[in-house]
Amino acid sequence: MTAALRALGITAFEQRLTTFAELLPGLANGRWTLTTPLFVTAERRRLVDFSRPVWALADGLLVRVGDRARLTGYRAVAAAGARLVVVGGQVQEQAGLAAGIAPERIFSVATQEDAVAAVKNRRADAYASVAMAHRGYLARQPDAELAIVSVPASESAPAAGAFAFGKQHPALRERFDAALTDLIGNDWHRAMMARHRFPAGEY
Repeated sequence: MTAALRALGITAFEQRLTTFAELLPGLANGRWTLTTPLFVTAERRRLVDFSRPVWALADGLLVRVGDRARLTGYRAVAAAGARLVVVGGQVQEQAGLAAGIAPERIFSVATQEDAVAAVKNRRADAYASVAMAHRGYLARQPDAELAIVSVPASESAPAAGAFAFGKQHPALRERFDAALTDLIGNDWHRAMMARHRFPAGEY
């Protein structure tokens, strides 16, 4: 984001820390102008506008080590009658439902930390998010009791993510898109994505 804004000559801007649930309402009511990249969905498009995609991330399940051979994806969770936890508002809940997990076997929590705790204390059998988020969590907090399972692409294709803009800023979004087009794929961008552990093929 910073590199794209600087390419537009915008060098001074305020960054705000907020909750995931407040990101889009904050755009809609003008509390901020754009957000960090989010998954692009039809529902979200009704509220905000999106830049060109900047990544496409595959889903993964965070499970207890003893369950990694049994819970190999959303369909396996459904077949086992297992319990799935998601962070509220994220798209993995719909992917789980589409794969046949019963609605009463899915519950949501507020944060990644809450979801991991639900798996560890056996309130849930699997935590669904993007695999990269799970990798990042275990890199920060290694835990030999937890394992990551890659969800098959046949169950959930990698989903695109993009910066979100308030609908009152179409001209800025168009200029920002032009800056992104110049940045994405260049040497700086590839090095930056590798530094943040994005695998090749996910950006």
